[in-house]
Amino acid sequence: MTAATEMPRVEECVVTSCAYNHTNDCHAFAITIGSRDHAHCGTFIEMPVRAGIEQLIAQVGACQRADCRHNAELECHAPAITVGPDTDMADCMTYQRR
Repeated sequence: MTAATEMPRVEECVVTSCAYNHTNDCHAFAITIGSRDHAHCGTFIEMPVRAGIEQLIAQVGACQRADCRHNAELECHAPAITVGPDTDMADCMTYQRR
């Protein structure tokens, strides 16, 4: 069995239209970052209902942006990330090209 390491937390999400956003906190269990052309939050979903687990603050489960300086083997190694509006409705604002 392998030991799990703690994943980076979503320190802040200012995309209030996301169903997982409760007062600038993300309450998904884990999020996925990345698409072919930018650091999109793949977990973003715009719905009128609130989702997620109230007691949780999301973690970065996977990052598909291999060109990010925080990425090693598609895992995020930033201490924490921020999600906000950029190229589309919800992007990782912590993303930094290598």
